[in-house]
Amino acid sequence: MSDHPYEVLFLCTGNSARSILAESILNRAGAGRFKACSAGSMPAGRVNPFALQLLENLRYPTDSLRSKSWDEFAKDGAPEFDFIITVCDNAAGEVCPIWPGKPMRAHRGIADPAAVTGSDTEIALAFADAYRMLSNRVALFINLPMDKLDRMSLKRRMDDIGQTKDAPQPA
Repeated sequence: MSDHPYEVLFLCTGNSARSILAESILNRAGAGRFKACSAGSMPAGRVNPFALQLLENLRYPTDSLRSKSWDEFAKDGAPEFDFIITVCDNAAGEVCPIWPGKPMRAHRGIADPAAVTGSDTEIALAFADAYRMLSNRVALFINLPMDKLDRMSLKRRMDDIGQTKDAPQPA
């Protein structure tokens, strides 16, 4: 195991929903082995209220969560990330800043719950579904035998997680 927590940056375009959820999930589930942050290429400027409500209902700390630009993490003094994980297809296709260190990149495309329209219940269900998929993928990630895999094998396993087909929840 690494002598320091693995640093992970979750990226999305708006940094208001999926990347915020992923950051929170990994910080809890990673139990000190991982330290997660999140950012966006065009941050919304606020965390989506449905994301905050879901996290609060699940007893996650939310006081320090904020929508921020990925520029914060591409300048001097920023953490050197071990992993950069995009959680939306738009961010995966964008030209990213040059990150300090040599982070491994992976993609975990999740449908945007913030784009769902309908009743508050329908929107909340979309957020719950995104949370479930992100939680499943974070669990797969934190259980990788990081210290036993060479870089190419680890990259292949990371890519496999991104291809995970999440079964829909029963109605």
